[in-house]
Amino acid sequence: MKKPQQKKTGRLFRIIKLSVARRFNLHLDKADEDDVVLSIKKNSDFVGANLWTLIFAILIASIGLNVNSTAVIIGAMLISPLMGPIMGIGLGVGTNDFELVKKGLRNLLIATLISVVVSTIYFWLTPLHDAESELLARTTPSIWDVFIAFFGGLAGIVAGTRKEKSNVIPGVAIATALMPPLCTAGFGLASGNFYYFLGAIYLYFINSVFICISTYLIVRFLRFGKKHFEDQETEKKVSRYIMIIVTVAVLPSIYLAYGIVDKSIFENNAQRFIAEQFQFKNTQVVNRSLKYNRSKGNEIDLLLIGYELSNSKMDSIRNSLEDYKLGTTKLNIRQGLNAKQEIDFSQIKASILEDVFKKDSSAKVSNPQVSLLERELPDIRSELMVLYPEMLDYTAANVVVDRLDRPGKDTLTMVVAGFSKPVKRADRVKLNQWLKTRLQVDSLRLLIP
Repeated sequence: MKKPQQKKTGRLFRIIKLSVARRFNLHLDKADEDDVVLSIKKNSDFVGANLWTLIFAILIASIGLNVNSTAVIIGAMLISPLMGPIMGIGLGVGTNDFELVKKGLRNLLIATLISVVVSTIYFWLTPLHDAESELLARTTPSIWDVFIAFFGGLAGIVAGTRKEKSNVIPGVAIATALMPPLCTAGFGLASGNFYYFLGAIYLYFINSVFICISTYLIVRFLRFGKKHFEDQETEKKVSRYIMIIVTVAVLPSIYLAYGIVDKSIFENNAQRFIAEQFQFKNTQVVNRSLKYNRSKGNEIDLLLIGYELSNSKMDSIRNSLEDYKLGTTKLNIRQGLNAKQEIDFSQIKASILEDVFKKDSSAKVSNPQVSLLERELPDIRSELMVLYPEMLDYTAANVVVDRLDRPGKDTLTMVVAGFSKPVKRADRVKLNQWLKTRLQVDSLRLLIP
C-alpha cells in the first residue's frame, strides 16, 4: 500500500507531466488538414500574381545587394513567395502525394530559373559592378546556414498549420534567405565569376533541402493523412518514385552539410591556433590564409613581419597543431620582407589599419563622451511624418553639456521640434520616450518652442 507522501509525489508528477504536454502540444489550435493542404498547394503555384511578385522581389533583392542595403534585401525577402513550392514538396513527401511533389519540384525549378535569369539581366545592365559585403556573404555557406534553414523550416510549417496565422512566415522568409543567394548567382553569371555562382547555388540548395526536410518532419509528427490508391501496384510505384526523389535530394545535401561542418570546425580551430600561438611582442601576423581541402589536406598560410622566429620556435609551434585538432594540417610560415617572397602589401596595410582601428575603438569605449558624440543618429524623418503629421521640423544632435552644479561635463542627445499647434504635456512625455527608444540613447532632452 502506497504511503500518503508517495501518492502526493505521484499526483504532482502527473500534474507537471500534463502541464508540460499541454504547453508543447502542436495539435492545439491546429487548422483543418484540408485547409492547410489547400493553402500550401495554392502557394506552390507560380502563375499570375505569384510569378510577378517573384520577379519584383528578385529585382528588389538585386538592387539591395548591388547597393549593399540590408533593409532593401530584408524587404525583398518579406515579399518573396519561394517558400511555397519547397513546403509543397515536403508536404507531398509526408503525405505520399506524388502529384504535389512533382508540382512543387516543377514550380521550384521554374522559380529558380526565373530568379537567376532576371537577376543576371539586372547585374548585366547595372553600372555598379563591385561585389559588396552583403553579396559576398551569400557565396560561402556555413554550418549556421544549415541550422537556420532547418529550424526556420520547422517554424514555417508549424505556423502554416495554425488556425490563426501569425507573423512567423515573414520572419522565416527573412531568416532562411532564399532570395539573396539566387540573386548572387545571377551576379556571378553576369560578372563571369563562376565561384560566386556555384557558392550561391550551393547555399540555395542547402537551404531548400533542409526546409523541405523540416516540413516533412512536422507533417509526419502531426499525422497528416497519407494518400492511398485503389491499385496497390500504383501505390508502391508512387512510394518508390518519392523515395528515389528524396534520396537524390537528401544524400548530396547531407554530404555537402558534412563538408560545411568539417570546414567550419577547421576554420575555428585554425583561428584559435593562430590567436593563441602567435602572441609575440615584436612579431605580428599581417596576413593569414586558411585553405580547406579534404582530399589534398588543409593548409594554414601565414605572413609575419617583425623579428624572425627561430627554427626551434617554429618547430614548437608546428608540434602544437595536434593540440588544436590540426594534426594533418600543413603550416606555412613566411617571415620578413625580402625580395624572394611574394608580399601582398595591401594585406599589410589592411592589417595595420585594423590594428589602429581596434586601438581607436578601445579608446572610444574608455571615453564614452567621445563615443556618443561621434555616433551617427538614425534618420527618423519619415517615421515622424507618419506619427506626428502636425510636426513642422526637427533637429537632433549629440551634445556636451557643461555642469554648473558640479565639476565636469555630461553628454546627451538634444532634439528640438517645431509643431503647428501647441503640444500637450502627455504627448511631450510620449514623444520623449519614443525618441529615446528609437534613437537608442539613455539621456535625451526634448525642446518644443
